[in-house]
Amino acid sequence: MSINYEYYKIFYYAAKYKNFTQAASALGSSQPNVTRIMKLLETELNCKLFVREPRGIELTDEGKRLYAHVKAAVIRLEHVQEELSVRMPGTGTAVIGATETALHLFLLDALHEFKEAYPKIRIKIQNHTTPEILKNLAFGRLDFAVLTTPFELQKSFVSSELLTFREILVTGTRYANLAEGTWQIEQLKDYPWVGLSKETATYEHYKQFFSERQIEMEPDMEAMTSDLLIPLIRNNFGIGFVPEMLAHPLLQRQILVHVPLACDLPERKICLVFDKDRARNPVSVELQKYLKKYILYTDKR
Repeated sequence: MSINYEYYKIFYYAAKYKNFTQAASALGSSQPNVTRIMKLLETELNCKLFVREPRGIELTDEGKRLYAHVKAAVIRLEHVQEELSVRMPGTGTAVIGATETALHLFLLDALHEFKEAYPKIRIKIQNHTTPEILKNLAFGRLDFAVLTTPFELQKSFVSSELLTFREILVTGTRYANLAEGTWQIEQLKDYPWVGLSKETATYEHYKQFFSERQIEMEPDMEAMTSDLLIPLIRNNFGIGFVPEMLAHPLLQRQILVHVPLACDLPERKICLVFDKDRARNPVSVELQKYLKKYILYTDKR
């Protein structure tokens, strides 16, 4: 039998995502092309590999057997390719996804030092919300991601904690009186609040926080990215939660005012995430090691 290995590569992604459109996106192809090639493969093998369901596609028994073998072969080939494609130290490209919070808390500083040490390595940064970054990682558009909790991972993703941080409640000078005393969160519900939009992990984080206290809370002013929070708060649009490390210099200059709370805010984490089922770019592997060492030998933790 003459084997077209490209067909099996496309089958692997179609079976992995159980969706021809997502497979096409991961492959940089089109949905009609993926559909056409899967029909050709079924014709060549003389069996049906997929059945259509309301929410996508499912593998037949024959499809499941084929996927088990193809998955193992693809992973082995990608690992061999990784070993053979290792470049000379100091060259290559890494594509990473990062949240605004991760960038400002440590990643920009860490990448600056990395570029000083390895000036010929190219780094491409995609800055999105946590859900969007995870989607791009699943589609193979990123080598790895640096994310802010909370998030949910698919089975093939591996996560390791880089650092923890806490947020504090702050306001602009208009509500400077809130610096006096210690407040129950319920006492502040009638003040205007500034927060991130529903598409972000931070929104879900604080939705849960308020829900546990039986408080219904929606921001009066929503920002799409966390780098807009502090400008909105310092310009007196309301009160809001920001990372303590970012607020500290503005508190010292009395541009922001700390609002003391009677309860502790939940700790949050910044994590490094990659897909173990994909071949790992040697340059990105070295960058991941560097980031972990950077955290270990600085006071960022």
